[in-house]
Amino acid sequence: MNNGKVTLLSAGPGDLDLLTIKAAKALAAADVVLLDDLANPEIVSLAPRARVIRVGKRGGCKSTPQAFIQRLMQRYASKGLHVVRVKGGDALLFGRAGEELAALRRAQIPVDIVNGISSGFAAAASLGVSLTHREHCQGVTFITAHMQDHGEPDWAALAATGTTLAIYMGMSRIDTICAGLLSTLPLSTAAAVVQWAGTEREQRLVTTLGRLAADATAAGLGSPAVILVGNAIGEANARHEAHDDMAHAA
Repeated sequence: MNNGKVTLLSAGPGDLDLLTIKAAKALAAADVVLLDDLANPEIVSLAPRARVIRVGKRGGCKSTPQAFIQRLMQRYASKGLHVVRVKGGDALLFGRAGEELAALRRAQIPVDIVNGISSGFAAAASLGVSLTHREHCQGVTFITAHMQDHGEPDWAALAATGTTLAIYMGMSRIDTICAGLLSTLPLSTAAAVVQWAGTEREQRLVTTLGRLAADATAAGLGSPAVILVGNAIGEANARHEAHDDMAHAA
């Protein structure tokens, strides 16, 4: 009897303390770990008996082909092994989990999903803001700047939703993103960038939409990063200004 299976495991933003207990248990039971490039490499210490295969996928960098990753999952699971596919953030948010789930189901391979903390939430926590502050918005929109057809979303339409925008994979297009959003939103709209959210390498920038592209460039920020735009992010601006006032008073 073949007891092979695959676990799509969400590794969160990078801090191992943010892993779920279920994730730790899955890693401890893994025979094979397929490790995403954005996951903390120290996570392999939680899978002491597993064979570790690095299958990096990052925008703008040399990546392991998606079809090859899917073949690896099927190959090892068909041998009766427990394969843990480790993805940064939450596997179900911009992680191409849909393609992997479809391939595994076609091959009739059992699959479990372990949720995790997406970098958008880690960025908000780092800034100390609520993405859905009810005094400022009625929702949050998670959006990737890179569409399958290599086009871009309708930034003006997204700006008109009145929701907080959490933009993933947008740093290489930050100029066009800002231009599109500014066709609807005022220059003073609160905005922030958090690079490497939830890790020791984290860098934060709190600014306005009108200054976002220039300030991010001046600060040397790049990928991986989350761009947050909306009135709710203004709470981070207020905290930043209050901190500056206290520092000057001291």
